Amino acid sequence: MTDHVAAFRALHHTGRPLLLPNAWDHASAAALAARGHPAIGTTSLGVASAAGLPDGTAATAAETLALARRLATLPVLLTVDVEAGFSDDPAAVAGYVAELAGLGVVGINLEDGRADGTLAEPECMADKIAAITAAVPGLFVNARTDTWWLGVDDPLAQTLARARAYRAAGADGIFVPGAVDLATLRLLTERIDAPVNALYQPGGPGLDELGAAGVARVSTGSLLFRAALGAALAAVDGVREGDLAVPQGLPSYAEVQALVPADG
Repeated sequence: MTDHVAAFRALHHTGRPLLLPNAWDHASAAALAARGHPAIGTTSLGVASAAGLPDGTAATAAETLALARRLATLPVLLTVDVEAGFSDDPAAVAGYVAELAGLGVVGINLEDGRADGTLAEPECMADKIAAITAAVPGLFVNARTDTWWLGVDDPLAQTLARARAYRAAGADGIFVPGAVDLATLRLLTERIDAPVNALYQPGGPGLDELGAAGVARVSTGSLLFRAALGAALAAVDGVREGDLAVPQGLPSYAEVQALVPADG
């Protein structure tokens, strides 16, 4: 486990951003692993939607743990999106994360955004981070702040203040989704003393541009899940209209079957 965590940490310091694709079930994770991605995250929206539950409301603790148990068998480093920890009690959050670590999970993504569209107090988030790092030393804690995501006033100042508080509590990385301007990202990476994680946005900066701005990790978030839904809808529309072309890269039945071990 220690070797796996060390390997995951090292992926944040290669000189090129770690592209972290986010899976929502065993098939998507296995396919990404087979494509050669050394590390995979989960997407809370994908996990929640697949279970018929809302995202960001602490409704998917059981589903997230069950998915981690299934994905832990894959030959890939796994980090799990735990929303805000599924609890406001730091001890409960730490206990939950310890369960994930016991499965072989090397990192978690913990956010300070609330379901009502507000930000948690930084002290609340810091208390959770401190409890996690005390319970599971070495686990990579990626602290997500939703300052830009939620459109708060003066997001740069708030982001930097929260990043300092989260780092002091033991966070290993800082995730700032919604910040896509390269100049802003450069300021963040210069002023935050930890790997900065950006969210890839279609039409936004590419990996090379993000790397040049100092970004260490680029997540796809819910993009792959939404793209899969979009592809499914486009395919069924094509069937209905009688003009479906075989999608490029469409896996065969046998290739999908091969993603699951023969012993199940």
